[in-house]
Amino acid sequence: MAKGKEKTRARRKRIHKNIRQTIQGSSIRPRLSVYRSNKYIYAQLIDDWAGHTLASASTRDDNIDAEDPVGASHEVGRILAERAKDAGIERAVFDRSGYKYHGRVKALAEGAREGGLHL
Repeated sequence: MAKGKEKTRARRKRIHKNIRQTIQGSSIRPRLSVYRSNKYIYAQLIDDWAGHTLASASTRDDNIDAEDPVGASHEVGRILAERAKDAGIERAVFDRSGYKYHGRVKALAEGAREGGLHL
């Protein structure tokens, strides 16, 4: 069983490396990076040129009120979009970090779009 997990992780790392070669965040249009664990989901807006995180949100925040993981991810995206607006950010580049654009990752992106962030 461990062999399958290692293979999956290696595949995701390879895909993420290829994605990162094509997209890059700036202060005007930062990169929305997603990290998904089994229990939580994290999202950050990153300025790659300066090496700074401009805004972040996760399901570990206290103000997340959802019963299912997909709903919680949607809420994280919406909260991140609000924090981005407060920081003066309207547009971002979506970095799915090698995860499939499905389920929680898709819900986070849709929540960010609903919150007013242009991806």
